[in-house]
Formats: sequence, structure tokens, C-alpha cells
Amino acid sequence: MRISDDIHNYYEKLVLDQFLLLKLEDKYGEDFIADLTCVVLNQLPTRYIRHEVDMSFYLPASERFEMESKVKVAISKALDFMKNHKMEAEY
Repeated sequence: MRISDDIHNYYEKLVLDQFLLLKLEDKYGEDFIADLTCVVLNQLPTRYIRHEVDMSFYLPASERFEMESKVKVAISKALDFMKNHKMEAEY
């Protein structure tokens, strides 16, 4: 069995959508964003999907709101962590 390239974690989309809303790419470099993405996603559960349309039709609004809230909290924590624990690499 081979895992399809179509299968992905729905939280990835939610995180990227929130990054766009916050305009993080205007504030930080590519390396910082890549590291931030990892720190954020590591705080969140996984929710694998194959098609975006599945989530649009079958995800209750309350669950979607909860997922978006978790993403916002995870981003806030990750930004604090990365700002307070700057690594040797300059962002």
C-alpha cells in the first residue's frame, strides 16, 4: 500500500490561512516561517483528509470554530517561544 500525495493534515491549511490573515510573511523571513510552521503544527492534533470538500460539507461549524481557535492559540504560543528562544540562526 502507498499513501497518496492527496492525503494531508487539515490543520496545515488552517495554519497557513491564519498566517495569511496575520501577514506573517511580511514580518518574518522564509526560514522563520518554516520553523514557526513546525512549532505550531507540533502543538496541534492531526486531522487527515483526502479532499478539502469533505471538510466543507461534513465538519460542523462548532468543530471548525474549535479547530480555528486551537490554531490561533498554537500560533501565539509558537511566536512567543521562537521570539524568546532565538536560535543561532538569524531570522
